Amino acid sequence: MATARKSFESILLDRSWVSEQDLERARQRKKPGQDLADVLVDMGALEPQRLARAIAQEYWLPFQAHVDEHAIDPALLGKVPINYAKKNRVLPLNGDGHSVTVAIADPSNYEPLDDLRMLFGMPVHPVVVPPEVLNDAINRSYDQATTTTAQDLMIDLEEDRLDVVANELAQEPLDLLDSDDAAPIIKLVNGLLSQAVKDRASDIHIEPFERELMVRFRVDGMLYDVISPPKRFQPAITSRVKVMSGLNIAEKRLPQDGRIRLRVAGRDIDVRVSAIPTAFGERIVLRLLDRAQALVDLNLDRLGFSGDNLTRIDRLIRQSHGIILATGPTGSGKTTSLYACLARINSPEKNIITIEDPIEYQLRGIGQMQVNPKIELTFASGLRSILRQDPDVIMVGEIRDSETAEIAIHAALTGHLVFSTLHTNDSFGALTRLVDMGIEPFLVSSSILAVLAQRLVRIICPNCREAYTPAPTELARIGVRSEMLQGPLYRAAANGCRACRGSGYRGRIAIQELMLMDDEVRSLVMQKADAATIRRACTSRGMKLLRQNGAERILQGETTVEELLRVTQEDIL
Repeated sequence: MATARKSFESILLDRSWVSEQDLERARQRKKPGQDLADVLVDMGALEPQRLARAIAQEYWLPFQAHVDEHAIDPALLGKVPINYAKKNRVLPLNGDGHSVTVAIADPSNYEPLDDLRMLFGMPVHPVVVPPEVLNDAINRSYDQATTTTAQDLMIDLEEDRLDVVANELAQEPLDLLDSDDAAPIIKLVNGLLSQAVKDRASDIHIEPFERELMVRFRVDGMLYDVISPPKRFQPAITSRVKVMSGLNIAEKRLPQDGRIRLRVAGRDIDVRVSAIPTAFGERIVLRLLDRAQALVDLNLDRLGFSGDNLTRIDRLIRQSHGIILATGPTGSGKTTSLYACLARINSPEKNIITIEDPIEYQLRGIGQMQVNPKIELTFASGLRSILRQDPDVIMVGEIRDSETAEIAIHAALTGHLVFSTLHTNDSFGALTRLVDMGIEPFLVSSSILAVLAQRLVRIICPNCREAYTPAPTELARIGVRSEMLQGPLYRAAANGCRACRGSGYRGRIAIQELMLMDDEVRSLVMQKADAATIRRACTSRGMKLLRQNGAERILQGETTVEELLRVTQEDIL
């Protein structure tokens, strides 16, 4: 193998990936023992992927920009521990019975290649892969190769005699996939967390009953039974979760809240833990948030905004002052939509501050404050303090009382853009709710810019969806006529597939109705008109309601009639 760094530098210059001036600056900054390539990357003069290409060319090795985890041979993967793969940045890809192809990040580190050659008993052919791509591929491939489920770990509980006390519970590993702890309870809890992340679960429910213990996952808004451990293991499982989340394991009479930070397959997972006492023991709910994926999903397009709604909301969030409200039941994605709005307008020129209960996502460049009733930090008192922080944009987690509503309206009228949520069934009820709270109608009409109502509907699994021709009566329930169909509709497969865990659905998307405050609506608010009157006025001018927006999703093949009727059953067209 060629190892001369001179050829590496010439490759960068020949391809114009760096300039001679950048190279010279890197040489001056380079410290003893530091690689020149690392200095170039740290300076921002060289992209990591171009660096990997140059290294591959220097060593006369093939280069791969991406790794397809589905093409990796699980048999090869099973022979290489994940700890070894991560430490040495190597990943066996596939073999033909005579040789094995191995992804590597650093060809100069030849010792792991010799190890793998001896392990597999055949030659290995290295391919260079960018380090960040290789790390991600290692995490994803080992995650997919992990076939042990919570059901499998139940066998350990039956085979092992357990005597678990608090001080025997070990500290959580850096990555659950790296855990080799033999304690069955620890393995079971780790397995539940790993499986929940793999299944895209938002919550884990550990529910005690008189003679059984039930564990359920919430996936795409629906609860599914996972396992039912023997009742005698309930105290050990509860203690393990409480130790992980920093709760008092001796206190079983009062509700407690805690937090767990962990990594699963390289993904940073934030877990909120709630424990409450019941007649048959403590009931625990763990809410999981994939921090990296959450930030990716904070995009209005990905959340389901499109067409006129996307154009209008994009215009509204760039106003200098006023209130934008998001309404809907708990779990309808209101806060996530407001976060996406904040992320869209976030810039160094704006001072954005939020007060929340709790802080769901941590956004870079945005000041976030959490409500704490124990020290009398409420939405109202926190909002007063925020107004003294020279904000441009404010987000209030929820308007729960007239005091918070009055301060939010005052902020909007004095030149601030305010985002908040309100619990009402539709957008029209938000205006009457504020009036019912005691807010003067003229203040409501002059401060509110728009009200967004939304629900989350499950997306049909694209791998197993079934085409069918709906009956006219079925279409009539969602306000669609037969002549509007451009082709067949789709429904969820009865037994689903592996990708959707047999549910027929995979993921969720938002449907919305966006009510803009125009002169006619302002006039109706001033007259203290009811929600039905405001609704008729808006729909007469072409405003689309929740069910109509959902019907468009059905015609586009994204969701089903049953799903739309489930989430909009209280809406009346």
